[in-house]
Amino acid sequence: MVDIHLMYRILCAMPRYAHLILVGDVHQLPSVGPGNVLNDLISSGAVPVAELNVIFRQARDSGIIVNAHRVNAGLMPLDEDEAASGGQPGNGKGSRLRDFYFVEQEDPSRCVEVILSLVKERIPKRFGLDPVEDVQVLTPMRKGTLGASNLNSVLRGELNPGEGNSITAGGRVFKSGDKVMQIRNDYDKEVYNGDIGLVTSVDTHARLVSVLFDDNSVCYVADELDELVHAYAVSIHKSQGSEYPAVVIPIHTQHYVLLQRNLLYTGITRAKELVVLVGTRRALHIAVKNDRTRLRFTHLASRVNSALTL
Repeated sequence: MVDIHLMYRILCAMPRYAHLILVGDVHQLPSVGPGNVLNDLISSGAVPVAELNVIFRQARDSGIIVNAHRVNAGLMPLDEDEAASGGQPGNGKGSRLRDFYFVEQEDPSRCVEVILSLVKERIPKRFGLDPVEDVQVLTPMRKGTLGASNLNSVLRGELNPGEGNSITAGGRVFKSGDKVMQIRNDYDKEVYNGDIGLVTSVDTHARLVSVLFDDNSVCYVADELDELVHAYAVSIHKSQGSEYPAVVIPIHTQHYVLLQRNLLYTGITRAKELVVLVGTRRALHIAVKNDRTRLRFTHLASRVNSALTL
């Protein structure tokens, strides 16, 4: 998450006697801004590094942890039945991973129906989670049948169908009960890119919208509503740095250009309690095997080594 500019500012603000400990995961998507700071520092060999790559006993029954490690290693994730047989159908060994599921569906339109059923009914009924506050749909892209835009439209229509006061801004309609995301840092309001909240009231006369982010109630005038988007479904890129009790991830060849290992890995690791993948095994296989990420020409590792030899 930390780009080269922010790291520079952090280091400039630190006293010379201070120690800096970085905790992160180089296997997730790189920072939105320029640079590849953590990976470059590790590659330089100039700093001590401890890598946590062992699954201990208490984590072996967590499908989220097990499958995050499997995806990171280029292996297909195990669903509940495969885990129960130790990864080999029919051998009767292993344990059930009751927090990780794969629902196979070829047709994109049917995938949308499955996702809606999961979010609205099946997950809340089985796991006792709130469909709006606890369940987050994460998708690789914004466009297409399984993109964030269409999924938001479908989910919003079912999860917040009531009538009432509403305001239209930038082609989006906001009304009470809507799940929204802040998409720009606003230091005055103390809300930041990626924060998710609920619209609590809409004043059509004053053209004001109130949104509750955790315990922070924020008021937006109509001209500021371009800072908000609906967030029943968000892109995996936008979810970086966040976590949710449950995530539902469409994984389909519609998203071919973005089917990458680090994207899938990032999506899976956003979940605290439950992951459900919906789509095709072919798309899942493509994502797991595609470890080709866009090369960033940073030279930070070589510059760190050069500085140490002066």
